[in-house]
Amino acid sequence: MALSFYWYPNCGTCKKAKKWLDDHEKTYSSIHIVDNPPTKEELLDFIEKSGLPAKKFFNTSGKKYRELNIKDKIKDATTEEMATILASDGMLIKRPIVTDGQNVTVGFKEETFAEIWL
Repeated sequence: MALSFYWYPNCGTCKKAKKWLDDHEKTYSSIHIVDNPPTKEELLDFIEKSGLPAKKFFNTSGKKYRELNIKDKIKDATTEEMATILASDGMLIKRPIVTDGQNVTVGFKEETFAEIWL
């Protein structure tokens, strides 16, 4: 099955992930995470399928995250509330997100990609 690759073209981590996918001849559709951010429903689905806590989907090193003081806003937030915040701005989402509809990875670690996408 083809992968959906949510990325931001100026992101170094995204470029590494894209190179990995290309090197391993993976078929994927690129989705610009800022121009077309995942919806709240898609994010809830990603969170569930990834097995990761919702907080792991935040781009904690991003400028917007710091400017909007998201750390304090999500301290006691529910998964649903976090998904709403994430869906409001693609720059708040940790990237890349890769999914085949069953599996989901967030960020790029070569070992994780090899384990899940090979």
